[in-house]
Amino acid sequence: MEQGNNRLLILSRDSAQYEDLVRGAHLPDLEIFSFDTAEEALEYVEGCNIILGEPRRVAPVVDRARKLVWLQSTFAGVEVLVAPSMRSDYVLTGVKGVFGPIMSEYIFAYILARERHLFETRKNQKKRIWEEIPCQGLKNSLLGICGTGSIGAHIARTARLFGMEVWGYTRSGKAKGDIDRVFDQTHFTDFLAGPDYVVITLPSTPETFHLFDLDAFLAMKDSAVLINVGRGDIVSEPDLARALEEGAIRGAVLDVFEEEPLPEKSPLWTMPEVLITPHNAALSFPEDIVGIFAENYKRFLKGEPFINTIDFKKGY
Repeated sequence: MEQGNNRLLILSRDSAQYEDLVRGAHLPDLEIFSFDTAEEALEYVEGCNIILGEPRRVAPVVDRARKLVWLQSTFAGVEVLVAPSMRSDYVLTGVKGVFGPIMSEYIFAYILARERHLFETRKNQKKRIWEEIPCQGLKNSLLGICGTGSIGAHIARTARLFGMEVWGYTRSGKAKGDIDRVFDQTHFTDFLAGPDYVVITLPSTPETFHLFDLDAFLAMKDSAVLINVGRGDIVSEPDLARALEEGAIRGAVLDVFEEEPLPEKSPLWTMPEVLITPHNAALSFPEDIVGIFAENYKRFLKGEPFINTIDFKKGY
């Protein structure tokens, strides 16, 4: 085991891979302890001043980390660590700039599947039915993105390649990149009225809780499709189910939910215009995360500001 002035606790289901990658980065003055579960880590967490791990695995032991100075999350979602009941006397850094491409793949896989009628065509194939289903393509259609950070910016850039117009919604009403129009909180209804597809990439905060309620769905076009790859509690699931039943919107692609796994009793499972995936729109690839960790560790040694610092009050 490497000896060093700093002690790193790795806590992840991919702990062995993370440990190999961190060791391969040849970071100086670093002693490494890696575990898959919080229970295994309890004996060592007290002496570690740095943690690299999944928020939900780290949360049960963070209070035991008395020497903790810095925690690098391996996931984008850090809600469990920034909850009011959790400590905030350390630096928390997140993951940005790595999920845009894979998130865009997910979003446009399902948009294109809908627009090109892939599911219907497959059903016809199984029945040996030769039927041309008309499609319009994406050119000149409108994509609305709720949350125009690094992920939203990449989605917007991808949309432009298909000739789509792009609207963005942010709390500040400011955005960079390939956004044609930007709306702030006071113009949320105006934002919802235009898009053919509304994509949610927002973080979970008190301000975004159930942002998409029945009123929001009624403000959308009845031909619009909702795609949620942000956080489950941004959408009121009962209101979404009602909106779909009443035809207020055309459909939904859902990767995140208020309770995961999605309970079997949820009506969303059986709704014909709903596509459900098990929170896998953007997986964390250890090599990408360790790249961010290594950069931050070098900054840590030099006393320089970290990248991707999380604001405990804002939650992102």
